[in-house]
Amino acid sequence: MTHFVFPPAALTVLAVSGGGLFPVRRIFCVGQNYADHTREMGGDPSREPPFFFAKPTDAVTSAPTVPYPPATQRLDYEGELVVAIGTGGAGIAPAEAEAHIYGYAAGCDLTRRDLQAEARKIGRPWDMAKGFDASAAIGVLMPADEVGHPGKGAITLSVNGMEKQRSDLSCMIWSVPEIIATLSSYVTLAPGDLIFSGTPAGIGPLFKGDRVDIRINGVAAHVFTVV
Repeated sequence: MTHFVFPPAALTVLAVSGGGLFPVRRIFCVGQNYADHTREMGGDPSREPPFFFAKPTDAVTSAPTVPYPPATQRLDYEGELVVAIGTGGAGIAPAEAEAHIYGYAAGCDLTRRDLQAEARKIGRPWDMAKGFDASAAIGVLMPADEVGHPGKGAITLSVNGMEKQRSDLSCMIWSVPEIIATLSSYVTLAPGDLIFSGTPAGIGPLFKGDRVDIRINGVAAHVFTVV
């Protein structure tokens, strides 16, 4: 009789506004998708094809506290709109992309910035800078059937009540439908996939005790404290 050699990991889920749980399959992240942040990182904000990196599924946390990770002296916040895929597909056209979206959430792409800078300098992958435990802090998922598809409106992140990031969703270099179209040309998207859609300028460090508050037009706020 076939059996597991040890108990399988618990399913990663996000709470859905109004009830229910969204099972998470994969996490994709778009790099430098706001012109001001691209300049902040020393890049060219022209519309070159978007690039992607990934986080492991179990990096997701919706807990009110997030542990400060080991092996870094510079933990940075990056407030982002998170897109949840409800219907899979490959080669999705931009005009059809919204039909594949289940909903949206506010999220924070936590980053070991010192490790990322070192990896960039020597041309190595970013995995340990981006894919560590609890590095994908995400709030309650809002179904698109209820909130529509936010293509414009404020996105802000505050630390200890002081605003650090502010932009508008319309300032994305690549819109959410364009992101989905491009990503689905590389991989077949599936229900449960999440996409972090990029962060505005104003990234900066977090310390133990900091309270992070992410607010996005039409989406439930997400608040957590670094411990």
